[in-house]
Amino acid sequence: MKRLDVLSWDDYFMGLAHLSALRSKDPSTQVGACIVSPERKVVGIGYNGFPIGCDDDDFPWEREGEFLDTKYPFVVHAELNAILNSTQKLDGCTIYVSLFPCNECAKAIIQSGIRRIVYESDKYAHTEGTIASKKMLEAAGVELVQLPYQIRLSIEKTEQE
Repeated sequence: MKRLDVLSWDDYFMGLAHLSALRSKDPSTQVGACIVSPERKVVGIGYNGFPIGCDDDDFPWEREGEFLDTKYPFVVHAELNAILNSTQKLDGCTIYVSLFPCNECAKAIIQSGIRRIVYESDKYAHTEGTIASKKMLEAAGVELVQLPYQIRLSIEKTEQE
């Protein structure tokens, strides 16, 4: 008899997004993204970090201070990295991301043809950027699915055993 307690597809691909996030050198926020075709093939993956050729020792990782002394004007978000790293057209794809996309990433997601976002954390739901993001995504007909944190908890439980 086959094993029945396997990961769902959503948990599997969110796990890949979490694994990708572990590549981020950001000391405060590690985000990963995984783009999957309608045929359940991974077609893009990314994490938050500086653009290729920009040494992460030469740019700031700070969250506070003057704009140019922070990470914000320099870091490429996981979603955009996954889109830029994609291996095919993204029409009809799903993006799995550990943190709800900001308004800038929402624009790229919509323009790329991604039709579904599966995410976990929505900790910035109250911010204007996230409110704008949701407004655009809903207007464009992008499906939004929030997963519980169960995959992270099940991985941590396995590690403790």
